[in-house]
Amino acid sequence: MSSKRPTLSITQASSHNASRYHVPANPSNLRNSRGLSSSSDDIRSSHEVHRPHVGDEGIHSITTNDASAHSDQSDIQFEGVFQQPSKLNAHTHLLPLKRHSLCGPGPCNHGTFSPHPRPRINDGNNLSEPGDYFGRIYEGSIGNSKRAASSNTHEVFGDAIADGVLGEGERSKMSTAQWSARKHGMSDERMMYLVYYFPFANWIRQYKWSYLQGDIVAALTMASFYIPMSLSYASNLGHIAPINGLYSFVFNPFVYALFGSCPQMVVGPEAAGSLLLGTVVKDSVERGHSGDDDDVLNAQIAGVVTGMAGAVIFIAGLTRLGFLDSVLSRPFLRGFISAIGFVILVDQLIPEMGLAQRAKEVGNVSHGSSLDKIIFLIQNAFFSHGLTCGVAFGSFGIIMVLREMKRRLQPRYPSVAYIPDRFIVVVLSALIAWKCEWDKQGLLILGDVKSKTGAPFPVHWPFQVSHMRHVREAMGTSFLIALLGFFESSVAAKSLGGGEGKHGEGLQGMSLSANRELVALGVANIIGSLFMALPAFGGYGRSKVNASTGGRTPMSSILLSLITIICVVFLLPYFYYIPKAVLSSMISVVAWSLIEECPHDIRFFYSIGGWSELALMFLIFTATIFYSLPLGIAIGIGLSIVSVIKHSTRPRMQILGRVPGTRDFENAEESPDRLEFIEGCLIVKIPEPLTFANTGDLKNRLHRLELYGTTTAHPAMPRVRSPEHNKNVIFDIHGVTGLDGSGTQVLTEIVDSYVSRGVRVFFCRVPSKRSQVYRLMDRSGIVEKIGGPRHFVQSVDEALRMTELEHLSEHFRDHPEEGGV
Repeated sequence: MSSKRPTLSITQASSHNASRYHVPANPSNLRNSRGLSSSSDDIRSSHEVHRPHVGDEGIHSITTNDASAHSDQSDIQFEGVFQQPSKLNAHTHLLPLKRHSLCGPGPCNHGTFSPHPRPRINDGNNLSEPGDYFGRIYEGSIGNSKRAASSNTHEVFGDAIADGVLGEGERSKMSTAQWSARKHGMSDERMMYLVYYFPFANWIRQYKWSYLQGDIVAALTMASFYIPMSLSYASNLGHIAPINGLYSFVFNPFVYALFGSCPQMVVGPEAAGSLLLGTVVKDSVERGHSGDDDDVLNAQIAGVVTGMAGAVIFIAGLTRLGFLDSVLSRPFLRGFISAIGFVILVDQLIPEMGLAQRAKEVGNVSHGSSLDKIIFLIQNAFFSHGLTCGVAFGSFGIIMVLREMKRRLQPRYPSVAYIPDRFIVVVLSALIAWKCEWDKQGLLILGDVKSKTGAPFPVHWPFQVSHMRHVREAMGTSFLIALLGFFESSVAAKSLGGGEGKHGEGLQGMSLSANRELVALGVANIIGSLFMALPAFGGYGRSKVNASTGGRTPMSSILLSLITIICVVFLLPYFYYIPKAVLSSMISVVAWSLIEECPHDIRFFYSIGGWSELALMFLIFTATIFYSLPLGIAIGIGLSIVSVIKHSTRPRMQILGRVPGTRDFENAEESPDRLEFIEGCLIVKIPEPLTFANTGDLKNRLHRLELYGTTTAHPAMPRVRSPEHNKNVIFDIHGVTGLDGSGTQVLTEIVDSYVSRGVRVFFCRVPSKRSQVYRLMDRSGIVEKIGGPRHFVQSVDEALRMTELEHLSEHFRDHPEEGGV
């Protein structure tokens, strides 16, 4: 059986016998490898060996097998950078290969972290121009600056603004959204964007009378739970008038129902945000900018804090910063939230023991740390008020017992979720306080709950010039309130989903979006700040109560707002006899729920050896407890940001080794014993985009690979790898899906260093010639410096064959008398 072999003509050999001596006695067997292929013709037995043979016609590629020779192999030519001619020469690949991979034939132009390769052809729907795929303008299209400008407009502003507002889609190529909309018969594209960014227009058209009963029951249940809680948050944590807590349930749920993307999530005040707002109010009192009894000014300060938090989160939504919930690590949040729970628990012990007036007489107690308050409680325990202690601790115990009973009974009897246990405790305590005249026996009651201005819903613009000093004081706290609030809202939204229901019986087309959530929460808090409300965000527990009691749509939030309005207008006089000790005990129950999740996380991190996470939690907790809440905030955010920067700036290079008997290459640092290393070659994989953030230490990391074969070796160690093993450097850059100017500059300097030392450089699995990565490498001179496009190959195995070919070419060029030119 004959075999057609591609030949590489280097020179006319003087004699066949002379050239025969220069065939390597011990071939490197670099070609004895196996690669991914979709064609059975390309799959070779591991016993096949490709050996160069120097004959009268030049260098031949011979495929041998222990059993028999293989059949003819046809020559295949490709266009672009990786063109494979049928006649080989010294500057081409030694063997032609069919370039089939899992991504299809031809060069692959997607990265390691991209799950779907770009389609190479369209489906024929009037999008047949070159450079188009799925309606989007291909980034590498040449010769059409208008199309490139249109693509940039869509990248900067998004499809909605570019098409719907700027009208970009009417005078240029279609965007992905336009193409999809027209394909599915949607002619009114502006309505499409309106429904997306104003979800009320979507869900109100789907609303059914069958949803109304569940929404009403859910709204009544939440009102019975959380209206008393809002009074507690405002008076005990926020240090403002109780009615301002009600305003958070009047406006924020209603606004979120119009703009929010999670139908079952209900926004309202939270313990952490209220406590942080209270720290700003107390700091203002401590500096003399307001007084403890100046409810009007303190409410205005609360409006400034809420408005700034809303503005921060609204701007973050417009600028598409929905990923910010990932900035704070789980250990930071757990340590910080647990510390907040402990701070709240200690704070509420003072009014629960009837020591509020004693604390004012002693002075500096309410502004001290938790440790100072614990010392105060121990020293003044004998001044406590018996009736107040009995009411507070008794109601706390009753609520905790009922809470545990509901938790255990709910799996068997789901209807127990409808029992408003806290509302019952509040109503009964108010009735008993009124009947027994506990207020005359020293028990503090809520008293008149009304606006100090006389209007039920007073409006005050928070961003006035006279409030600028409060703006400066509250800047950092407002940012943290926004960040924590968005994180909790994000957790709640992800757990609830889009409200479709298990069998599609819910609302359809309500897709979750972190950026739209930011906008919705921002608008809700900005409007709430006009009425000096507490900061309000989505709460996981509150939203689960809504979903479990029948709430399916945002109508439950609107009904909750209407119920709260009824309370503000008609029912405030009935709040007069509510004992403050009962409200404090309700806050203590919330604080206990914040702390009780901490042991689970501690056990988890301990079981996996997460000592750094445990140390971070302990540091934040102790700093908050023993010093102050702002210090714990600063330490936590600072360490989290440092951790993010450290993680993003560390290069993740890997040295690759070949799995014996295959063409597979794996990370040699994970299992060096079972891999084989190629003599004279350093194979480096870069699995991430190269930007200014992660290229600062790229040279040092690469130098460690050259010296030690690992990036984890200490620089003080003596050299392990011989310089002879670094004659050829192969970069696998399949994961380099992005490259900026700084990364290009560092990569150019690395290539210059190798070229100056006579090291051959190859890049494999490079994105296509039209990609930004290749264009930057071409413009920077990297392509020319390493030897042209022929040094950009499709696989590591192909690069290894190129190294041997380059070695043979240089050998015959330097020794023409031995058979070279």
